[in-house]
Order: sequence, then structure tokens, then C-alpha cells
Amino acid sequence: MKETRPGETRVAFNPETAAKWVSKGLEVRVEKNAGLASFFTDEAYKEAGCVITDDAVTGADIILKVNRPTDAELAKMKPGSLFGGFLWPAQNRELVDALLKAEITALGMESVPRISRAQKMDALSSMSSIAGYKAVLIAADALAKYMPMMMTAAGTIAPAKVLVLGAGVAGLQAIATAKRLGAVVEAFDVRASVKEQVESLGATFVDVPLAEEDQQAETAGGYAKELSEASKKLQEEAIQERVKQSDIVISTALIPGKKAPLLIRASAVEGMKPGSVIVDLAAEQGGNCELTQADQMTEIHNMRIFGPTNITAALPLHASQLYARNLNNLLELVVKDGALSLDFEDEVVKGSTVTHQGEVVSPFVRSQLGLSAS
Repeated sequence: MKETRPGETRVAFNPETAAKWVSKGLEVRVEKNAGLASFFTDEAYKEAGCVITDDAVTGADIILKVNRPTDAELAKMKPGSLFGGFLWPAQNRELVDALLKAEITALGMESVPRISRAQKMDALSSMSSIAGYKAVLIAADALAKYMPMMMTAAGTIAPAKVLVLGAGVAGLQAIATAKRLGAVVEAFDVRASVKEQVESLGATFVDVPLAEEDQQAETAGGYAKELSEASKKLQEEAIQERVKQSDIVISTALIPGKKAPLLIRASAVEGMKPGSVIVDLAAEQGGNCELTQADQMTEIHNMRIFGPTNITAALPLHASQLYARNLNNLLELVVKDGALSLDFEDEVVKGSTVTHQGEVVSPFVRSQLGLSAS
């Protein structure tokens, strides 16, 4: 499908991936100009064997998209068809209900289990890697100083100090990118288990003691979990001082299905150096910074705060390429010999399937929605 979200440049399938399914005997329909913003022309899709159409949804057995379907798109889908894309069910309960009512089998790309066997289907990680990389480039471009140390005839310029909050995929990529640009980098995460990864990239891990009840600050799926009030206070005090000393802050901290944790208070922003920059990658879920405005660049206290909600759209060619491969790998588990075949004994299939035959299937999604275990 052609994406309809304002500012969206990605596409769910590129010609390379589409050709694989054409070779398996499936008809692949692509909406006119669906890939143009990702630099994939209709001619390239035609060469791959695709059919270019004004409506790829009506009558389709499988509908592929990056973003969740709109009401109008959902109304065109036939009962029993499969939809694949990002759904974010915990934040979109009405969409889940609509999918159930329409009898759509929906694969949520955000719900793919984070296990070794599913890494090649993990679109969250693919998109987060792009987000972490691009966030540093945005910050470097907006920063009022050099990133690396510079030795000049006029004197030596100290390297920029970068603080990365959250050391998941986006955070680790941000660390690596900032280090390549010559900055001094430190990172914070509630999960002590990521300390080794942070240090392996050449950054300093900010070790904040947590309350006893939060010593295990990680879920079974590898996500950060919500902390107790005691730990939040300890965390906040440590972070505020680090923020004030930093030239750039890249914040990436998210908790699945919940509002983003508030890590940067307005008082800390006020104490930052003139010309410094915050890029808040949690903006869509409320932001890690108290002053972040979604999809806005805010100038305050002589510094800048960026709150992009779809930063991956800034690198559409590679974002689409990686997403298409993730989606392709997941489809290979559920499409056998040209027909849908969902094996719920397979934990990847079960974990990724948000809705099927009027039921919420994924155990992770059921827990997010407060449903009993299936």
C-alpha cells in the first residue's frame, strides 16, 4: 500500500523483496507511486513482476503496510485476509477492536518476540538503528560547536560531550555514531546488563544505584521495565547533573505500552550550556524531556530541543529496504505453498499475531491489553 501518514516516506515492500513473492507464484499488487518517496519507481516494481494499481487492498489476501491501517483502508479488507505492519496495540485499543470485528488476521511488527531466531524479523531493531544514527546527525548539525577535538593554530577545541539516555538498539547506534564523529560519550540505562555493550563502543556507562526492588530492571523480552518511585528519584537526580554538563543529549528511553519515562526536567534544560541540543526519540510517547514538543524544534534557554516522531522517514531508501526484509522473513513463516498457514506452536508466529479469527493471540499483546492468558 501507499502510505498515507503525513511525512511518511517508507514503503512496506521494495522491488527486490516483491520479486521473491512473484517468483513463488503470488500476484503482487503495488499502489501507484507507493515507493516513489523511497526512490523505488513504478517501473522498478513492474520489472520485478508486480502489478501497478490504484487500489491494492480490495480483494487482496495479504495487505502490507508500514503504519497501521486507517478506518477507510480497513473497510476495504475482506474477512480472513492478513494485514502486516506496525500496529502498536497497547496505544490503539480501538484499532484492535476494529481488526477483531472485521475478522482480519493482523501481524504486528512491534510484537515480534525478541529472541535470537526472530532477529531477522525484528523491524523495531532495524528502525531503531536508523533512528539512533540519524538523531546524532541532527544534533551535530544543530550544535553550535565542533563534535571532535580540533587542534588549530588558534588553539585547541575540546570535543563535544554527548549523553545518551537508554542503551537499546537506538541508543547503542547513537553512541557508535557520536564516537565516530569524535565526541566524548557517556550513556545511562536502568539495565545494568548493557554496561558491557556501552563500554565496548568506547562510551562511559553512568552507573546509578537503584532501589532494591528494581535490581532486575529488565523484562524477559529484554525491554526496560517501569521503575519504583524510589529508583526514579535516584535516577532523576543523577541524570539532571549529567544533562547540564552535556552539549548533546540523545534520549531513547521507552517502556512498551506505556508513556515514556520523564528523564529530563525543565530545570535541567535551563542549566544546559548555550548552543546545546536535545534530540528526544521518545517524543511520540510523550517524550523523555519535559519540554519536548512532538514534531517540533523548540528553542528555549538558548538551546534547541528536537522531538521527531518518525525519524526513520529521513532515510527512506535503507529504512524501506530493511523493513521489507523483516516483513518478508516474517511472511515466510505464515505463507506456505501460496496459502496462509499460521502455526501457533511457533512462538514467533504466535507472538507476532495480534488478531486472528476474532481473538487476540499474542501473549505479549494480551498482557498489554489486560487480557487473561490464552
